[in-house]
Amino acid sequence: MPGATDFLSTGSAAGLTAAARTAIATAPRDERLEAYAKATGQSGREALAEIAAAAGLPVATDLRIDEAARPIIPARLASDFQVVPLAVSDASVQELALAVSWPPDDTLADWVRTFTPREPRWHLAPADKVAQLIRDHYGVGAGSLDLAEAAEVALTDSGDNDADEDAAVVRFVSDVITQAIEDGATDIHFEPQEGQLRIRYRVDGLLVPVPLPENLLRFQDAIISRLKIMAHLNISEKRLPQDGRIAFRVGGASLDIRVSTIPTIYAESVSLRLLNLRKEAYTMDRIGLAAEEQERITRVLDSPHGIVLVTGPTGSGKSTSLNAFLRQINSTDLRIVTVEDPIEYEVPGANQIQVRPEIGLSFASALRHILRQDPDVIMVGEVRDRETADIAIRASLTGHLVFTTLHTNDAPGAITRLIDMGVEPFLIASAIELVIAQRLVRRLCPQCAKPAPVDARKLQDSLALLGLEPSKGEGVTELAAPVGCDHCRGTGYRGRIGLFEILRPNEELHDLIVRRESTKALSRSARAHGMCTLAQSGWAKVRAGETTLDEVVRTISVNDR
Repeated sequence: MPGATDFLSTGSAAGLTAAARTAIATAPRDERLEAYAKATGQSGREALAEIAAAAGLPVATDLRIDEAARPIIPARLASDFQVVPLAVSDASVQELALAVSWPPDDTLADWVRTFTPREPRWHLAPADKVAQLIRDHYGVGAGSLDLAEAAEVALTDSGDNDADEDAAVVRFVSDVITQAIEDGATDIHFEPQEGQLRIRYRVDGLLVPVPLPENLLRFQDAIISRLKIMAHLNISEKRLPQDGRIAFRVGGASLDIRVSTIPTIYAESVSLRLLNLRKEAYTMDRIGLAAEEQERITRVLDSPHGIVLVTGPTGSGKSTSLNAFLRQINSTDLRIVTVEDPIEYEVPGANQIQVRPEIGLSFASALRHILRQDPDVIMVGEVRDRETADIAIRASLTGHLVFTTLHTNDAPGAITRLIDMGVEPFLIASAIELVIAQRLVRRLCPQCAKPAPVDARKLQDSLALLGLEPSKGEGVTELAAPVGCDHCRGTGYRGRIGLFEILRPNEELHDLIVRRESTKALSRSARAHGMCTLAQSGWAKVRAGETTLDEVVRTISVNDR
């Protein structure tokens, strides 16, 4: 059979130690090529070519699954052995083209013969491409549910298949969460619909449908129950919303998952918010602040007191920005205390408190106690009511630097929102040092983005939608555009970057605040004194080749101009 050559003893692998060869041979199939490349000091492409030559196998050049071939190899076999059927030959030849990420052994060959009499024609392919084909054509976690269905068929008479089904559902849920982490998702939504269970990831701010096994619906109740068990929720209560959390371990790291369930007309819908996906620190540079913006913010961060307020909708990166600010000023001579819900980032040296409303530990109550702890800097995760706002403002007026967030569309709107809460305008004018409104847009993939000609009419229309002067587009003949590659999973975008509107109240604005002027009046005054709007920030990043005008228009609503 092709692949019988002991390539681990030939070529550049001949110099490997016995331990290294054993480690490669016993690694999971989708990790063997990477392990081989690392052990031999080669790139993945070089390692693949060398293994293919030693095993006498061709490298697959056109990795596409023929739908006529897909049913031949069951999901469990494809998943366990990382093998995909590429094409079925005509009836006279009776061959089946297969792609694997590692040369096939006798066990895999025997399994293939179990499902088809066709002669296999083996091809080698990159492990990530094979894994992606399996996910796209069989569905995430398909191998797990395929195992459960096979067990049910085999054991239906004995009634012993419950344990097998439970184990398969446990593995399926784990597969879905693990894949979400690999894809960089921030949320997972399990949504029962008529005749289907839909699962979607939120990646870079957009909802992405997850390819799923065809037999998923029959496991719907078991999957929802599994999620509720993991979150320590009451599985018998299906009429009321519930909230919980899951401590999930993957790759040696712990992941905090917040779980929310709501009853719908078909079944309970379950949403998972994935926290602490990234342990690395975020700097002001990395979140997308330009040098001039950083300088303006740093001047305020050096103040001994006052409020720094970050505004924007849910998921706009407010907590990430506050974390970057805290790290900017963090030092051994400052006592930093935070109260958050949830704690998304750990700040070395800071004293961080998790809100627990069920036992009376709210933002307001925690803030009162923090003031007795001799803090220099206080971070309040969110101002949700007048009591919290009053305490935060009074803390800033008594010599503390306070960071907090608020849900408003733009920076001037944060001021009128506090007034609407009942906070006295003169206190707001005295306490607020800086207001930052922000949004997140998808960042162009640095590997594949290319300049493309600009349609002048479309450019003017887009600028008009953002409330910008058409003259901003004069002389612009091309802009960076998404293309799509393996690095960005074909989307043309990779990660996100912030747009910022920075408002520092001056004397004129103080007077307008005290007079309870409208958001529009505050905005006009701020712009007249040099405030850069979200739209202007977005256009600057488009011109810099970091994102696209379509992304900015999609993210910034009419109310954000």
